[in-house]
Amino acid sequence: MKNKVKQFFIRLAIYLPICLILVFSMSFYIQKKTEQIHAHDQEQEVYFKKYTGNLKQHILIPLQEAGISKEEANTIVKKLDSVLNMRRLAPRDKYLITLDEQDNFKMLVITKDFSRYYVAKQGEELIAGISDISVKTRTRFAKGTIESSLFTSMQKEGLKPSFIVDFTDVFSWTVDFNSDTRTGDKFACYWQEDYTVDGQTLNETVLAAYYDGKAVGKTYAFNFEDDFYDENGKFSKKMFLKSPISFRGARITSRFSHGRMHPILRIRRPHLGIDYAAPVGTPVESVADGTVIFQGYKSGFGNYMEIAHPNNYVSCYGHLKSYAKNTHKGARIRQGQTIAYVGSTGLSTGPHLDFRLRQGNKYLDFLNNKNRSSAVREIDATKREEFNKIKEEYFKILNKE
Repeated sequence: MKNKVKQFFIRLAIYLPICLILVFSMSFYIQKKTEQIHAHDQEQEVYFKKYTGNLKQHILIPLQEAGISKEEANTIVKKLDSVLNMRRLAPRDKYLITLDEQDNFKMLVITKDFSRYYVAKQGEELIAGISDISVKTRTRFAKGTIESSLFTSMQKEGLKPSFIVDFTDVFSWTVDFNSDTRTGDKFACYWQEDYTVDGQTLNETVLAAYYDGKAVGKTYAFNFEDDFYDENGKFSKKMFLKSPISFRGARITSRFSHGRMHPILRIRRPHLGIDYAAPVGTPVESVADGTVIFQGYKSGFGNYMEIAHPNNYVSCYGHLKSYAKNTHKGARIRQGQTIAYVGSTGLSTGPHLDFRLRQGNKYLDFLNNKNRSSAVREIDATKREEFNKIKEEYFKILNKE
């Protein structure tokens, strides 16, 4: 018996270290393998920034607005020209620009007719090519009633966020979706979309729409030669947008006043602008074409920008978090272009945009400024009959029960 016990402890003394070594080795191997897998997964988590739109201007402009230098943009366009005749591009053609999280160019894709033309960065080289698509076209229609917000109500009808933005852009000059929407308002839209055999939607083009609101009445928009006209054939684009912030979660918290109680200073003083409360980082858009005349920090306004427009108008944007790329003093700005992002700099109780409009030295109540609709043109008389025919067709579709 004693010999068996002795033999057991001898074997234990021999094999126990070996077992411990094997256990620790296996544990170390599993830990290392886990770290390698985790590191590999992290390497795979590449985040891309995407910029999309229609080619209503030369592709050089969207490339530079995405933060690509003029020199690199010219190189990309030159490469694209090797597979696509740039003179064949039309405003309805779409572009997709992709950057990595360090804002380095990755790919440009132009979707035209039934092909995608691309330029991609491969290492240090640019490559270009063509990818043919099997595409079908269909028209679709949707209508609904506002219950809580335009966004949620349109989503309820199956409309995608990107299309909802396109819808609001159509009415940017006639409806302020921050202040004009009411519960019970109605909307309708008719559009054309291109889609692939696997169901992927490539392009969505609004053909006709209306917004019927308690605050704005019933306003129509009909697509004719890539512009939108109302039922009287007047061009929908006005001198000023109805708001410097799209409808996304923004609301008016303070209006134009000559005697508002300041929330921080606690004294009554003029507030010659409009406050739009919105989450930090919400894009701020220029209300009209113009030129930046000031960009920097300005006392209680914090980060601040001024843009000069025709007829001696100047729009002012305060409490900004930061400025968009390619905006600086002297930069030319397009109506609707993102110029900055909502913040809470300067004398501010929370994230919002302080927006002001002046003509000469006089500040104007933007919400009641009648001159906002001053830049209007009508369809040429030679095309009036063609427009009326299309309008009547769309009108019946929009108002069908």
